[in-house]
Amino acid sequence: IRWKQAVDNFPDFGLTFGNPDFVKYAESYGAKGSRIESTEAIVPTLERAFSGGGVHLVVVPIDYTENKRVLVDELREKVQQIDVE
Repeated sequence: IRWKQAVDNFPDFGLTFGNPDFVKYAESYGAKGSRIESTEAIVPTLERAFSGGGVHLVVVPIDYTENKRVLVDELREKVQQIDVE
């Protein structure tokens, strides 16, 4: 939401906050939780979750820093190219 508001020149207000610790949150309900720390850890972590049985939450952090470039700038450029054709 923050980057979308920035694209439309809205003020950056009330959008800076963090996520809860989802691993601890899952554990508080009796589930198992894991956090992915690297791309190499994705497959083994998912394999452990599937083979472990029960409820397992896997937290996968996402880097949103490229959103504006890909979803705004590049799309705008493509639309302009189509309009020219």
